[in-house]
Amino acid sequence: MTTKLRRATTFAIAGAVTALGVVTLSGCALSEALTESANGHVKTVEHATGKAGKADEDTRLPGWVPDAAKTVTEVIRTTGSERLLRFTLDDPAALGACAPGKPDEKTATLTADWWPSGQEGRTDRVCETAWHVLVQGNTVYAYAPETIPQQPQS
Repeated sequence: MTTKLRRATTFAIAGAVTALGVVTLSGCALSEALTESANGHVKTVEHATGKAGKADEDTRLPGWVPDAAKTVTEVIRTTGSERLLRFTLDDPAALGACAPGKPDEKTATLTADWWPSGQEGRTDRVCETAWHVLVQGNTVYAYAPETIPQQPQS
């Protein structure tokens, strides 16, 4: 085999391996994107306080959450409007911006290990028209139902 032929063969094999690697990596990324799309683009965020959560440009907490809220955790559907929110308050009376109200009829499709099953059906007040809230002791649970049509999960 001549040196030219060996080099050509080596470059051909190297090119084929590189192309295979690109296809494999692209397939992996595509699979992750499809999985993320199928689960509705959900992310969880945590903030030490309500004030810190309101200052977060990416996930800004709603204005009715008191600055003094602690241990704030939120599950957010990034492709829609549904949200689950939990935080604690030293004084639950700080939820002055909320009014008595009925639970929303929609069942939550988001889940979290800290969100009791069916909790959205037990809410008894409404904050900023879209948030359905329940206070249990010093823990506040809030649910904002989905208002944007979502693709069915596969």
